[in-house]
Amino acid sequence: MAKTIYMAEATVTGGRDQGHGRTGDGALEVDLRLPSEMGGSGGGTNPEQLFAVGYAACFEGALGVVARREKVDAGDASIDSRVSLITTEERGFNVAVELDVTLPSIPDDQAREIVAAAHEVCPYSNATRGNVDVTLTANGRPV
Repeated sequence: MAKTIYMAEATVTGGRDQGHGRTGDGALEVDLRLPSEMGGSGGGTNPEQLFAVGYAACFEGALGVVARREKVDAGDASIDSRVSLITTEERGFNVAVELDVTLPSIPDDQAREIVAAAHEVCPYSNATRGNVDVTLTANGRPV
């Protein structure tokens, strides 16, 4: 049986166009706005930006877990994340994710192995596997 080790809570009103979101503890509070690229006013954040930050932060944690297991230091890791909102053939929407991981102190081949292993550990990767296209690079090389 799965054991919950943490639960985040948030409330959103007004949706992605003119909404407002706030976490239960008040640590995060954001105005939600449709991006100007989609015909909106901009001037706030949107779900794709939040997902990009969340996924990158989660993936960095998974990198740390894997690096510790491998007894290497990945403390200088940097992750550039891109989340694209895409249409589906069924006239719905999905996202696609690109994670560009830089591990400057780790040789390229080992960095690719660590990134691949982190993709198996990361909760966001596990939650999206089979439903969201995720493209990974490590030190500029495809994983």
